[in-house]
Amino acid sequence: MIRYFSIFLAALFLISGVSYSQNVEDIVSKSYNAAYYNGDDGRATVEMTIVDKQGRTRKRKLNLLRLDLEDGGRQNYYAYFKEPADVKQMVFMVHKKVGGDDDRWMYLPALDLVKRIAASDKRSSFVGSDFLYEDISGRSLEEDKFELLNETESHYLVKATPKKTEDFSYYTILIDKKNYLPLVAEYYNESGKPYRVISALKVETFGGYPTITEMKAENLETKSYTVNEFSKIEYNIGLNEDIFTERFLRRPPRRWLN
Repeated sequence: MIRYFSIFLAALFLISGVSYSQNVEDIVSKSYNAAYYNGDDGRATVEMTIVDKQGRTRKRKLNLLRLDLEDGGRQNYYAYFKEPADVKQMVFMVHKKVGGDDDRWMYLPALDLVKRIAASDKRSSFVGSDFLYEDISGRSLEEDKFELLNETESHYLVKATPKKTEDFSYYTILIDKKNYLPLVAEYYNESGKPYRVISALKVETFGGYPTITEMKAENLETKSYTVNEFSKIEYNIGLNEDIFTERFLRRPPRRWLN
């Protein structure tokens, strides 16, 4: 339903004739910060529901920690899996960079193995869901060229085209003017057809920060989808950089996990 609404809204944009009020780079930067940089740090519990094309459901539950090292720049992420048993105590960690490839690690407790995730795998499935590794910490703004297609009184519609060859041709972002949160991202293949959609289903405010608390990633080709629900959200809790090191992949920082 969200996807068809966004397509309808995009059609309205194309006939609106409204003059542009902001530079597209400013819009995208504000949206990026609103989506990924609330506060100096943060934590949340994430409940993930994965539904395949046959309607079969799998669940994941994890704790997510985030620390900003630079405003709009370097960040660290730490995801600790709590449920179900086959992923319990698994850890995913990211050192997000600007102008270079992010560093990503996965700790697999069943094998007691720390695995580096190659930069080429950033658009692979995250733990079997319809979200990608890249979706968790965000795609670098430097990887795309942006164009403001149009705007209404309440929304911007932005087109992003990758500077290098990717598994998609381009994507569009529907951005709320009020809080700059990205509401819908649609990815298009080389034939110009949408094949993947990420939608914000629910927005709430915590500590003065508008926050997406429910989001959906849908594969239009396989008909599978994943819904992430965020709870126990807190910002500015005083995380330190030591948590986001390899030694804590095997020893989770329980003090900071919900």
